[in-house]
Amino acid sequence: MQPDVETTWRPAWPCPVGAVLAPHRRGPGDPTYRIDDRGRHWRGIRTPDGPATLVIETLPRTGEVYAAAWGPGAEWAVAQLPAMLGAEDDPGEFDPRHPVLVEAARRHPHWRVGRTGRVWEAFLPAVIEQKVTGQEAFAGFRRLVHRFGERAPGPGPEQRLWVQPSPQQVALVPSWQWLQAHIDPARSRVLVRSAQRADALERLAAVPHDEADRRLQSLPGVGVWTSAEVRSRSLGDPDAVSFGDYHVAKDIGWALTGTPVDDEGLEELLEPWRGQRYRVQALVAVARLHRPRRGARMAPRRHLPVR
Repeated sequence: MQPDVETTWRPAWPCPVGAVLAPHRRGPGDPTYRIDDRGRHWRGIRTPDGPATLVIETLPRTGEVYAAAWGPGAEWAVAQLPAMLGAEDDPGEFDPRHPVLVEAARRHPHWRVGRTGRVWEAFLPAVIEQKVTGQEAFAGFRRLVHRFGERAPGPGPEQRLWVQPSPQQVALVPSWQWLQAHIDPARSRVLVRSAQRADALERLAAVPHDEADRRLQSLPGVGVWTSAEVRSRSLGDPDAVSFGDYHVAKDIGWALTGTPVDDEGLEELLEPWRGQRYRVQALVAVARLHRPRRGARMAPRRHLPVR
């Protein structure tokens, strides 16, 4: 199908599209994100102008990135491409200094912090992921999108894309359907209340990162972890560390010192990189420097009565 808008963009660096976009994919079954057999990245996005399907493809021979989009939000989605892939990020402000990070930066010199500019798009799944296993969070997100989202416009991979539910749709989800999605009342209340302030959330894209952090944490049920998860994706905040995460402190501690640390230890460990601390977290993740994990996975919780 002929796209509504298309462009070819030449980044000023060899842009690793997959690595930059990876944080926006909520598990391998994310209905809003697909990677097809040609390695193209397909995204269903709710833009300020309406839903859009965006496909992004690397052109290795020329060093360019091709993007095409369909739907009412197509023009907005394509215009956002450079920022989404990290064109507004300045890695020159980061001094890896630690030998492990120096090596990680040498192996991944072109990774950047991207920003989507869509706060609600990052906020919804971040809240769903609060204090649960990844398996449970991804499943809850899929159920919510399939039940209350909408099909993305235009073509797509074999399994067509979806677009996340709008704040207005989320505000109307009844309590029993949250439970059917295995999203407990603590998290659903945060989403329903925050959906009523969605316009204010989107305005955070225009304020300094520290102010965005303060405003996000002023919302009931939103703490340091959720704020960081939202800011790193939607605002491209290079200092948005996910304190409170089950793995992040342990993995960074193990990578830099050989011993897992807690959040207090992580804060002390990352102090030399204040202002760029998320870049340390991301480099550890991109370089796959997580600590060895043994034993069975944590079982997902159940919120519905068992028959």
